[in-house]
Amino acid sequence: MRDFCDDRAVVLGEYIVETGATVRATAKVFKISKSTVHKDVSEKLYYINRELYRQVKEVLEKNKSERHIRGGLATRRKYKGE
Repeated sequence: MRDFCDDRAVVLGEYIVETGATVRATAKVFKISKSTVHKDVSEKLYYINRELYRQVKEVLEKNKSERHIRGGLATRRKYKGE
């Protein structure tokens, strides 16, 4: 079971780095909860593959800094009827 969790953390990390996806988008693609994705890439991945962990952390920080922009665009689309 532990190997499965370790493998999942690496796969999730690689997906986030390759696509620049958010935790929410990654969870949707892999059909698991956001909490699971976040725990795997922010806690477990550190002990499995530190270089991949560092890359994922950069992507997540970028996503976090752009979060307010995406929220504003979503609200704009909502009220424009898109």
